[in-house]
Amino acid sequence: MTEPGPPDRRAANYRASRVLVTPRRLRRFFAPRSIALVGASDNSGWARFIVASCATAGFAGPLTAVHPRATSAFGLPVVPGLRDLPEPADLAFILTPVHAVESVLDEAGAAGIPNAVVLASGYREVGEEGRALEDAMVARAVANGVTVLGPNCLGFVNAHARSAPYALALPAPMIAGPVGVALQSGALASVVLAFAKAHAIGVSLLTSMGNEGMMKTADVLDYLVEDEATQVICLFLEEIGDAASFARVAEKADRAGKPIVALKVGSSPAGREAALAHTGSVAGDDAVVDAALRQFNVIRVTSLEELLTTGAALGYNRWPRGRRMGALTLSGGSCDIIADAASAQGLAIPDFSAETEAAIAAHLPPFAAAQNPLDVTGFGVLANLSGRTGPLTAVDHVLDIAVQDPNLDFVLFTGVTLPEARPPDEETARALEARVDWLAQRMASAPIPVIPAASTCVNVSDYGRSLLTRHGISFLGGLHLGISALGHALRWLENRGRVRPVLASSALAAPAVAPVQASTVLAGTVLAGTAAGGPWSEARARRLLADAGVPVVPGGLADSAEEAVEIARRVGLPVALKVCSAQITHKSDIGGVVLGLGSEAEVRAGYEKVRAAGEAVPDATVDGVLVTPMRSGGAELLAGVTVDPTFGPVLAVGLGGVWVEILGDTSLRVLPVDAAEVKRMLGELRGLPLLQGARGGQPASLDAVAEAIAGLGEVALALNGAQDGALRALEVNPLWVNGDQVEALDVLVVTEGTEQRT
Repeated sequence: MTEPGPPDRRAANYRASRVLVTPRRLRRFFAPRSIALVGASDNSGWARFIVASCATAGFAGPLTAVHPRATSAFGLPVVPGLRDLPEPADLAFILTPVHAVESVLDEAGAAGIPNAVVLASGYREVGEEGRALEDAMVARAVANGVTVLGPNCLGFVNAHARSAPYALALPAPMIAGPVGVALQSGALASVVLAFAKAHAIGVSLLTSMGNEGMMKTADVLDYLVEDEATQVICLFLEEIGDAASFARVAEKADRAGKPIVALKVGSSPAGREAALAHTGSVAGDDAVVDAALRQFNVIRVTSLEELLTTGAALGYNRWPRGRRMGALTLSGGSCDIIADAASAQGLAIPDFSAETEAAIAAHLPPFAAAQNPLDVTGFGVLANLSGRTGPLTAVDHVLDIAVQDPNLDFVLFTGVTLPEARPPDEETARALEARVDWLAQRMASAPIPVIPAASTCVNVSDYGRSLLTRHGISFLGGLHLGISALGHALRWLENRGRVRPVLASSALAAPAVAPVQASTVLAGTVLAGTAAGGPWSEARARRLLADAGVPVVPGGLADSAEEAVEIARRVGLPVALKVCSAQITHKSDIGGVVLGLGSEAEVRAGYEKVRAAGEAVPDATVDGVLVTPMRSGGAELLAGVTVDPTFGPVLAVGLGGVWVEILGDTSLRVLPVDAAEVKRMLGELRGLPLLQGARGGQPASLDAVAEAIAGLGEVALALNGAQDGALRALEVNPLWVNGDQVEALDVLVVTEGTEQRT
């Protein structure tokens, strides 16, 4: 029997490993009660880090070194092999070189150890030879029933379980909280945890992913969605390896009400394929990623600070019910910053109600105005102008009033400044602590969310952090970051319930949903003879769309000048003539297009010119000359589908004609989409006013446009499915729109032949 090749083995590993990475299985994996460090000795720097990290976390379970020759390892008990442990460990952290890893997995299986982290590098990150080693390692783990995180992985931190098998230094103390983190860059964990500590952000689980040989990011995401301690999920992504699985879990998170925040890096223009279609130039790699994440309702951010601040905003606070924000500050400058940042995020700052203004005025000095955003001024903390006694200051009383205002959906509160250390004066210290205690209670009881923020992204002191963590609250790190986080949160809330599965799948897994079935038309005559691949003739591409019900401009293919005249009479003058040849994709470049022919004589002359231009192209087969009526007025759109290597078929919609590359005004979606989603795409275009009748034009029927474009997407999926992923591009440019009349004026289809695919 022939041994399976690398792709086959990889797919087999993937399928067999699914039972080892279920959320239920990962609950045990990420909360080990005993850990064995395989290869640990006094000379192992990695082991030293893991021992220190477990001490920082307060890990209370057995931590045992496993080494065939060593007699000591940082004061830990040492045994020569995994089968020499008094009881099977819950987790083996494998610190051995690559060549020894598989034998350790065999021993783990024999010893009844269900889980392992593999530290070693030298696998797929170094090339094909390393990829083969990784495939063999995963196969060995599957054979032994061992769940593996890694290889090339530094481990994880579970703050709630007080377990931290992590091979770099951790900042102390470790704060348990609602933010789950998965990183496709292990060394960032220390940076992320340092920022989290500095801003009193608690984590539930933080894990590095390594090479994801067995356990994928989507698997950890699935676990975090079901984890009760996790309220929001933060991801650092270098790649999305299996788009279908990622989309499936994103939809699950959306249903569960668990936001996903992602910092996706590694954008590259190298993946753009723009030689044959405008669509490729506007649907570059990172543009597709950005569109896909929005489609999956995943919040995309651009920095680690924004990642964690957004995570904290969603994990610690009640979610706003709308965009009307009240802002309470101690500074007029802060009000200005808040107003600008709120405008950029589409947040409204409405006037306070008359009742609220009157009640607030009693707590302000005479020179202060009771307006939103509100500057309580320095008197807000230095004096209690209402004459009330107790630890609360004027800004606190103002907050108590503002949360009752019917004009507001939430309040941003910057009225508490945390000192570097506990005030030496006991009365002052108790007053501050009473204020924080009151704030926590008011946040919980207020009729609308109260979201506390610091004015700048400064580190919280140890004293301030102890106050915040004691009450389970976190201050947003700075006004700009904080308001950006609130904008992200609101967009996530507004887009809930729209996540749909995608058809894309990696080579490892089956698609999340069944592929669109090709119609009998697509499966029959239209697809005949496509094995060679490449561009289709336009006549054939037009027939593809027309047979599928997508509106195409009337016309016909002429094989003589007289036939061209006959078609022109039927469709009506003036007409356009285009050479029809699969080998000529840029017709105008070779003189293969003539426009605005208003007489039969012009049609005859035009036919001869266009035909001659086509026949002058070496190796081109001319099928005839396409005759179509000229269209004037209305608006022109681009609607095209290209195939992204990660996400599969991607639809681009934008302004058509030559303007698509100049203005770059496009909207993207991963297929499939329905007409309602296409209408949302049209609503994202800056050129939407052109469709709505700007400057006296006739408004377009957006419903008709959306139906036509959705139909185009269905044709692309059907063609791609019927030809086993052979679609390269399907584009209509322009798609002419005039009122409720919608027609494809120019159609391009490019497929890949079977001999061109691997």
